[in-house]
Amino acid sequence: MLLPNDLFFSFSQKIMNNDRLGNKRWLSRHHFLFFILVLAAVLFLNCANKKDMPPEWNPKRWMQNHSTKLFFPFVKQNVSSSNTDRFDTEPTAAADIAGFTIEATSAALLQTQNISPTHEVNIKNQTTDTVEVIQQVLHILFSTPVPYLSPGPYLVEYPYEYQFVINEPQKCEQEKPFVVLMVQVAPSNRAHRDVIRRTWGSENLVLDKVVKLFFLLGMQTGEDTQQVHEQLLQESKEHRDLIQSDFVDCYKNLTIKTMVMLEWLNLYCSTASYAMKIDSDTFLNVHNLVKMLLDAPKTNYMTGLVAYEAAVLRDPESKWYVPEDILPQSIYPPYTLGLGYILSLDLTEKLIEASRHIKALYIEDVYLGLCLHHLGIPPTDPPGYLYFSVFPVPYSPCEFSKVVVTTIESFIDRVWLWKNFKSQPKHC
Repeated sequence: MLLPNDLFFSFSQKIMNNDRLGNKRWLSRHHFLFFILVLAAVLFLNCANKKDMPPEWNPKRWMQNHSTKLFFPFVKQNVSSSNTDRFDTEPTAAADIAGFTIEATSAALLQTQNISPTHEVNIKNQTTDTVEVIQQVLHILFSTPVPYLSPGPYLVEYPYEYQFVINEPQKCEQEKPFVVLMVQVAPSNRAHRDVIRRTWGSENLVLDKVVKLFFLLGMQTGEDTQQVHEQLLQESKEHRDLIQSDFVDCYKNLTIKTMVMLEWLNLYCSTASYAMKIDSDTFLNVHNLVKMLLDAPKTNYMTGLVAYEAAVLRDPESKWYVPEDILPQSIYPPYTLGLGYILSLDLTEKLIEASRHIKALYIEDVYLGLCLHHLGIPPTDPPGYLYFSVFPVPYSPCEFSKVVVTTIESFIDRVWLWKNFKSQPKHC
């Protein structure tokens, strides 16, 4: 019993199309395995019971006439699903989706020919056996977790359609910000978020421009996962400034965090003019930021502390080691350092598209530089060479009045520093 060539070709093409659209890498293999196992089950049971069937019923002809009814619903579901379908339904429900219900299949069998009542019960029994085997296959496929295949120690799982579990989808539309501040912070680090809310994050109208603050989080792991999640839900109700996605929040996944940030901006905040990604252990001079952006390019603009001709580190002991088989070039293209960088909002969609063609390196600021290089868009130097400082600037109101962003020593009371800075004259 063979499927028609055109059905098999259509099924294969849909699998290939799903891969090109960026589905999970295991989905196509998973569904192809399901296809083969179901086909084998149908072949086996039909061959085993062929001798008991009425002579006028031809299983080959029936499969040719009804194969679309049997398999097309499953293929259609596969194509229309998002990349992150979890397949957490019960096996019987999955069988119903695929069209493998006892009632539906029995009805299809009985419609093929005028079968006498004496054979009807026998066919229904055989159909029941077939469907039970198929449902057992579905149970194995859909209830057994698929082993995670890591892309390796230097690459991360992107492109991949992550979901937002805490979101503020209407904020930008409602408040129409000029610049959006995206602070990347760990889920459990409430202290840093509160400090930012009490300091530079509290400035929401500067030079008549709306500034909007959001914190971007991944998922907490460990024994306190549920507790942290409940605390985040409460914090979100209080402040309405949390964006959380379902990737594991860790250092290696900073590239994922950054790309998810771009996806969120593209989906929910594309009407803003600029966005700034900024670390949580920094001081931001919001006035200088807005003043700089008033004269900045509106498109294809990315600025920060630009690194030129940075060497690709080949020492395996280095925190930023990258082997030659991952990146054969010895020099990185220009990129903006991750402590804080700014981009015009037209770049979000372009960078997301570029990421489809560049392997997702775990060093997030370098990876954005690789995507920019792919687009043929170089980063722009800021108008002041002291605007972005990766090394902590010794505090004084005069010195801090010259920067846009600088890192802060961990022992410094940042709330005190902010109050002092705002209360002192800035003249040098």
